[in-house]
Amino acid sequence: MVAKHKNLVFSIALKILNNREDAEEVAQDCFLKVFQALKTFEKKSKFSTWLYRIVYNAAISKTRKKKLEQVPMDNYVIDNYTEDEVTKGIDEIDPEEQKVMIERAMERLTNDDNLLITLFYKSDNSIEEISNITGLSMSNVKVRLHRIRKKLHDELSVMMNKTLNTVN
Repeated sequence: MVAKHKNLVFSIALKILNNREDAEEVAQDCFLKVFQALKTFEKKSKFSTWLYRIVYNAAISKTRKKKLEQVPMDNYVIDNYTEDEVTKGIDEIDPEEQKVMIERAMERLTNDDNLLITLFYKSDNSIEEISNITGLSMSNVKVRLHRIRKKLHDELSVMMNKTLNTVN
């Protein structure tokens, strides 16, 4: 159980807590809780969904205790470039640099937004599974994913414009 789920459990905790030591502590505590509560698992959802929900709740609880302050990412407006110009320019940026840009843009997201994107794209969870893990309604998950993609698009567009301006 631990070997199969340890990476995503740690990743979820880390994205919420933004602190490696706290994430390790929450992950360990959650595996212990899950092991002790295996008999109560009702199989109404996938085991992984149940596990990730426990991790999510534990990490959120720890965050509330610490009362961390979140600073939302600003929405950027691109005045000088059309979307077509930005899309054409992507060919001028090598794939490794594109990857770095995506990682930087994701770092600018709030921990909650980063977690939703990770659960959906990197972990291939469905909207329903994300809803079960986070406790958000399915429609709320869809709306938030749409807004997060918009933030990422805007942030990446600004980064690409800066990169293309230095190349040209």
